[in-house]
Amino acid sequence: MNVVFVEPNFPRNQREFVRALAQVGASVYAVGETPWEWLDEELQGWIHRYEQVGSVTDVDQLRAVVEHFQASTWIDALEATIESHTLPAAYVREATGIPGTSVHTTWLCRDKPSMKEALRAVGVPTAASTAARTADEVRAFVDEVGYPIILKPRDGAGAAATVKVSSTDELAAALESFGDADSIAVEEFVEGHEGFYDTLAVNGHAALDFACHYYPNVLEAMRTRWVSPQYISTNRVDEAPFYGELREMGERVHEALGIKTSATHMEWFHGPKGLRFSEIGARPPGVGCWDLYSVGNDIDLYRAWADAIVHGQVWHQLSRRLATGIIALRPSADGMISDIEGVDWLHATYGAEIIDANLPSPGTPTQPVEAGYMANAWVRLSHPDYDELRGIMDDVGRTMQVHAS
Repeated sequence: MNVVFVEPNFPRNQREFVRALAQVGASVYAVGETPWEWLDEELQGWIHRYEQVGSVTDVDQLRAVVEHFQASTWIDALEATIESHTLPAAYVREATGIPGTSVHTTWLCRDKPSMKEALRAVGVPTAASTAARTADEVRAFVDEVGYPIILKPRDGAGAAATVKVSSTDELAAALESFGDADSIAVEEFVEGHEGFYDTLAVNGHAALDFACHYYPNVLEAMRTRWVSPQYISTNRVDEAPFYGELREMGERVHEALGIKTSATHMEWFHGPKGLRFSEIGARPPGVGCWDLYSVGNDIDLYRAWADAIVHGQVWHQLSRRLATGIIALRPSADGMISDIEGVDWLHATYGAEIIDANLPSPGTPTQPVEAGYMANAWVRLSHPDYDELRGIMDDVGRTMQVHAS
């Protein structure tokens, strides 16, 4: 099978998709923005043919490369695993006759107001939302649902550029931050605990699934320096009744949006109004999350994904042996890291639970808080008991300090 894969080199875990495709028997035709000679020998060894472009999100450039590949061989699939790459890839699929996730489905999985409208139409509970092109349209939405509200890009990923607005004064400032955007997503603020539900879907059904919990919710985590945010993948998915409700919602979302064979990443809230859908992407989660799923379930999830793409089925079985998670350790200020307090304590106390860690050396430049969970220092841990792991991660967050100036 010949598979075109978009951007094999960055971010770092992109190489794992290429590795897995090669290992299950695919010939990988890769297109990326990095010069071939900059790819390491291992990555080069997994790639059958490679073409460099100026931008993989430029539909014309991507289509030209795919047509170049098609001129010499049959292309069976075109895959993209980064949010911003998915829609260009879908356009090129349809233009070149390659099967896979459609433009319509990909667009619904990126355009948040349209996504929620489609799901409300089939009874999936979501927050009230609209697409607004003017300040008057936003204010009309506020008149209907009240404050607080959420403003975000229509096609944003995660909490990027997402703003919570609780008053008229805050609204004016928030609208300025969106500048010349033609349209933005406006949503009712939903109170409750936040998590995500990820699947590897084959022919519209979840062949493998995983559930995670955020502590605290993402908007607070991505805006508050003193918080050491974490998310934990639970190994209780087959036990607690709540996850049955979550699975049912996931199936309904897949069907309503036309998701067939794809990785998915679905955000949700659970609070006074019950379970509420937040958003979904037809792609894997970021922040190295599949590494945690692989460790916790004794599988190679990248290879399971490759099996789904190449063979149309998944043979892996989930052990649910471990709960796994990541905790981000924020620097005390922007600048240069001077010291990380508690490194020896971490290894002495929780060495057996550590999966891996990134503990930058003194002199390393810091990254902004909003850059995400893996932007600065972080630790990934595991434990057979979910509650025990939560306690361990809280202890790490209280004890370890990243000093910077």
